[in-house]
Amino acid sequence: MAFEFNPYTPAPEFSTQAAYFSMEFALDQALKTYSGGLGFLAGSHMRSAYELKQNLIGIGILWSFGYYDQGRNEDQTMRCDFRHKDYSFLQDTGLIFPITIHGAAVQVKAMYLAPDTFGTAPMFFLTTDIPENDYISRTISHHLYDADTAARVAQSILLGVGGGKLLDLLGVKMDVYHLNEGHGLPLAFYLYEKHGRKLEEVQKRLVFTTHTPELAGNEEHPMKLLTDMTFFGSVPADEIRRVAGVEHEMLNYTLTALRFSRKANAVSKVHGTVANQMWGANKGICPIIPITNSQNGRYWRDQQLHEALEANDDQALLARKRKLKKQLFDIVADQTGTLLDPEVLTVVWARRFAGYKRADLILHDFERFQALVNNTDRPVQVLWAGKPYPKDYGAIGLFNDIIQKTKHLKTCAVLTGYELALSGYLKRGSDVWLNTPRFPREASGTSGMTAAMNGSLSLSIADGWIPEFVRHGENGFIIPHTDIHQPDHVKDATEASSLLDVLENEIVPLYYNEPAKYLAVAKAAMREVEPEFESGRMATEYYQQLYKA
Repeated sequence: MAFEFNPYTPAPEFSTQAAYFSMEFALDQALKTYSGGLGFLAGSHMRSAYELKQNLIGIGILWSFGYYDQGRNEDQTMRCDFRHKDYSFLQDTGLIFPITIHGAAVQVKAMYLAPDTFGTAPMFFLTTDIPENDYISRTISHHLYDADTAARVAQSILLGVGGGKLLDLLGVKMDVYHLNEGHGLPLAFYLYEKHGRKLEEVQKRLVFTTHTPELAGNEEHPMKLLTDMTFFGSVPADEIRRVAGVEHEMLNYTLTALRFSRKANAVSKVHGTVANQMWGANKGICPIIPITNSQNGRYWRDQQLHEALEANDDQALLARKRKLKKQLFDIVADQTGTLLDPEVLTVVWARRFAGYKRADLILHDFERFQALVNNTDRPVQVLWAGKPYPKDYGAIGLFNDIIQKTKHLKTCAVLTGYELALSGYLKRGSDVWLNTPRFPREASGTSGMTAAMNGSLSLSIADGWIPEFVRHGENGFIIPHTDIHQPDHVKDATEASSLLDVLENEIVPLYYNEPAKYLAVAKAAMREVEPEFESGRMATEYYQQLYKA
């Protein structure tokens, strides 16, 4: 039977037909189509779109091997495992169509995720891993963020051109195309060709979200490579050089997206300032406004914890929190053989394992750290988790170094398998959510939002979304950051000391000596993080400020 696309009836205020293109989506533990925060953000967006009945379609890629499965070697160090994934809940649309990559036809198949499966917007996942393709073409959709440059370029073409073509084949009349980060940039050239090579026609329809001030997140490649890969479709390279304002024969994805879009957004107020400083001097770019990232409350918050909060039943809240800590500690014991105590203050550092996020900052003064976690009167337990990029050997080395440094400590553990499910356990089971990026390199960060929903207090550098939320000592805690012009080693030493100062002098005494005051701070965080940092607000702002503008 032929596939018929009949999604839910949209709410009148969200009737503008939009499509959201993202390289990764974290929708459910069962669907391994994400690596980290970008996917978590996109997943929450799709969930809120469903709750609000927005007229939005998600477009992603079905990664045959996901990102990777994080396991352990015999010596407990981390290992990247690549296992083929199969999903019975995705519907085969029967749609197979060609796109051009490196001058050759590559067949694309579209799989459909119905809204009711996980409570998301209707979504399509594209794959080239089908018998109709040769082996090299099949590998395009094997690994999220393939380390091979040509493969990465091919993945962008698959997302952008494949997604654009699919929507045309479905006969959906699109009002807005939304690029979540620059990965799907070839969509802009597909639309440019489709609309008579008129830039203003693309700009009427395209909007863009820039997510990171990190160089690695702002991809750029030589024009020759992109032309050879058919990145621009049938548009001549000289025309692209002219329209996109290409300089030095390098095409920057973010800058080009800003020139082809009518409007763009940064993902926090701080990032709005940083993004405008980064890109504002370039000619022909669209306005960049801030729309702060957020996360889906229905998915992330513990229901019983919130029922206790609403009833103002402190005993029930504390009892539930203790149970949630025990659930997390059962996982810790199973993975590492370390037994933790639910009565003890527990600090968690867990997110994508990138160097600038400084997972080891708390260990900088190791003697002082050991004194903190070995204190028998007012003990502190510390957990780490996160996935480094599988080819980032520096980050993998750091992960393993933390394992080696802390394995003799009975109050510390490093967990593997940081995906949606483990992330939920860590947020529900932690007391303090530690966030230590090097300012101003964190565009938003959202893990602290979902931690706060579950009564876990942010202890964070004032970067990304944090300055919009945390009031020191009232609903969380700030680690003062140093002058950004200082050398990195000076920043690290100073901020590591400040981190331990706040922990030792403020959080630990509050938790053990004034538990009622500590609970009041945790309840304030739970109450205040929503609705401002719940993704219903964000999804609504996208419609009001980006799609309808």
